[in-house]
Amino acid sequence: MIYRPVAAVTAGAALLMSASVALAENKEPNMRQISTHMGEMYAEVSAPGSSGEDADTLRFEPWQMIGEMFTRPDLVFLMRHGPTDWSKLDIKDVAPTDCENQRVMSPEGMADMQNLGNLMASNGIAPGQVVVSQWCRNQQTVENLKVGFAQVDPEYAEAVPIETNADLNLLLSLQGAPDVKGLKELVLSWDGGDGSGPLLVVSHFTNIEELTNFSVFEGEVLVVDPQRDGRVLGYLRLRSASPDVGHFDVAEGDEGYDN
Repeated sequence: MIYRPVAAVTAGAALLMSASVALAENKEPNMRQISTHMGEMYAEVSAPGSSGEDADTLRFEPWQMIGEMFTRPDLVFLMRHGPTDWSKLDIKDVAPTDCENQRVMSPEGMADMQNLGNLMASNGIAPGQVVVSQWCRNQQTVENLKVGFAQVDPEYAEAVPIETNADLNLLLSLQGAPDVKGLKELVLSWDGGDGSGPLLVVSHFTNIEELTNFSVFEGEVLVVDPQRDGRVLGYLRLRSASPDVGHFDVAEGDEGYDN
């Protein structure tokens, strides 16, 4: 697929115009600009248990890249798995599919990923293909994203192709990926597929940091452009997303080195 800048700019202008028209008609837009560089998206169909001011939103930066980030099927959404329970860490040499002996998603994290899926589908962010690590927390992330997709578009949630790829497994783990060569090849080779939407890749903190030099929260998504040699165009994450104790200095005495 050949990237056409004019088309992306036109699409971006259309997105901005639709938000402006909604405001002019006294309707609540699904999207708004909340600061110089940050935008925020809302859900058309509220997730169960969330409504009004308590409903989560999807924030993204930069607002100025809206025409590319959400209209091009030849981009890659590189995501870290959703929020996990850090009170239980992976045991040494744990197998990727051994859910009893590794850190898994928390109930709150599962709800967050359902909200994220709902928000993505509500705003037309529909991956054309999903590729995910074998690790349990990553598989759980995709399962809960699908629940959120289904709240808005059940047919899409059922039809989206999902592939498990060991190249996305936890870097530095004894049974994980030895390096990020496979991940890099997957990202840079994406050309848009059948044109139905971007590629969603669900991996781990260490893998994403090694590939992009970005440190990401649990459940955060980097928007990557394969046609610019893997340049990160921006990010999106839930408003409620927060740093974890394993990779960010958030609480003295907390430990955790695997992700």
